[in-house]
Amino acid sequence: MAALGNAAPIIIKRKKVISGGHHGGAWKVAYADFVTAMMAFFLLMWLISATTEEQRHGIADFFNPSIPLSRTSGGGDGVMGGDDARSERTMANAGRGATSLSPARDRQAVGQTGTDETATEELTQEQLESLEDALLAKSGESMMAEQLLRHVVTRISDEGLIIELFDLDNAPLFQGESAEPTAVTEALSAMLVEVFALVRNRVAVTGHTRSYPIVMRSNPAWDLSTERAQAMRRLLAGAGLDEARMQRVTGAADRHPVLRNTMASRNNRLEVVLLRR
Repeated sequence: MAALGNAAPIIIKRKKVISGGHHGGAWKVAYADFVTAMMAFFLLMWLISATTEEQRHGIADFFNPSIPLSRTSGGGDGVMGGDDARSERTMANAGRGATSLSPARDRQAVGQTGTDETATEELTQEQLESLEDALLAKSGESMMAEQLLRHVVTRISDEGLIIELFDLDNAPLFQGESAEPTAVTEALSAMLVEVFALVRNRVAVTGHTRSYPIVMRSNPAWDLSTERAQAMRRLLAGAGLDEARMQRVTGAADRHPVLRNTMASRNNRLEVVLLRR
């Protein structure tokens, strides 16, 4: 008992451990930036899907610093007069528009009137659909027009309004294996020119042919498709289409068949495109 009385007192320290301590708030800033970026991304996706191409051009022009938001000029003729945002010397060159300082063949100054008679506007989706309807509506005008439109298939692409003219078994577009157009092709070209007169956009023509047997000494597809495209160009010009509107004339031979049977006569066709721009 005496030994226990002389022993040093035992001191027990209880250390309080706190879990989940403070680690700083930097992650909150990073998370907020991430959420903001995702919100901007989904807003951009919504704008792309919910607007027309014309509206998207307007949004892009709003954020373009080279396009003034006000039509009031800030420049003057005095000593302190400067150039405004639309000045030819200060405006960013996006490859469009006219210039009087360095005119080119495809960029002629518009003069005092501010208009260019040779310029064409970009066709909207609604305008292309209206032109397509105007062409297809001709089937109700007469029996002849209805027979002609049996050769026609239309579709709208990023390039413009594509009008496909193709052979029928009993009514080919060209005589035999030549580039001599039939009366059907001549009537179709006149119908196209009547519709194309509603706008001033340029036109492109591409010729296609069916495949020929590989045992032939020479494949006529390339020459024949090109010659038929040229024949359509001449028919369009003869029907009243301004030759300056013709953008290109090409032959694609048998490289793009529409049927699995590449030798079918349905692959003999012409694609006349009313270009969107």
